[in-house]
Amino acid sequence: MDMNIMFDHFPVLESEELILGKIEEKHLQDLFRLYDNDKVFEYCGIIPKHNIQTVSKMIGHFERDYQKRSRIKWGIFQKKDSQKLLGIIECMDFNQKVNSVTIGYYLAEECWGNGIATKSVQLIVKYLFGEVNLNRIHAEVMPANEVSKKVLNKNGFIREGLLRQATLWSGKGIVDLEIYSLLKEDYVE
Repeated sequence: MDMNIMFDHFPVLESEELILGKIEEKHLQDLFRLYDNDKVFEYCGIIPKHNIQTVSKMIGHFERDYQKRSRIKWGIFQKKDSQKLLGIIECMDFNQKVNSVTIGYYLAEECWGNGIATKSVQLIVKYLFGEVNLNRIHAEVMPANEVSKKVLNKNGFIREGLLRQATLWSGKGIVDLEIYSLLKEDYVE
C-alpha cells in the first residue's frame, strides 16, 4: 500500500459520470441536508446532526483526519453538477501490515436508487487496487441493510460472514455486522 499516493495531496477521482472530490465549506448546505436526515444513517454507526454549526465544524474534522492520515472522506458529485454534494464515500482503518482498508458510503435520500453508490464504490475500488496497490478492501454492513449489500455484490465483494454483537455503533448500541471483502486477485475491472 502506498499511503503517499493518498495523502501527499488530496486525490480527486473521476469516472464518466462522477467526481469524488474534497468536501469544502461551499458544500455546507448539501452536507447539512445529508446529515440532517435520520433515514440516511439508519444503518450506519453515525448519529445524524441537526445543527448546521455542528456540520460546519465537521468539514474541519474531515481535513484534520486527512492530515493525520487516518481517514479520507470524498464528496460524491455528478460531473454535470459538480457543486452539488450527493453523498460521501470514505476509506478508514488502514492496515499496512495486511495491506487493507475499510470503506463506507452514504447518499442523500433523493439520490437513492440511481446507481450512484454502486458507481462510487466501483471508482474507489479501481483507485485502491490500481493506484494505491491495496490487496484487500472490506466493508461492514448491518444485516438489515439489503441495499448496501447489493452495492457491494455488484462490485464483486463477497460476504465473508457475520460477526455477532461485534461492535458498538453510535446511536445503535452493540450491533451484528456482516463483513464483505474484495481481494485484488479477484478484482475484475
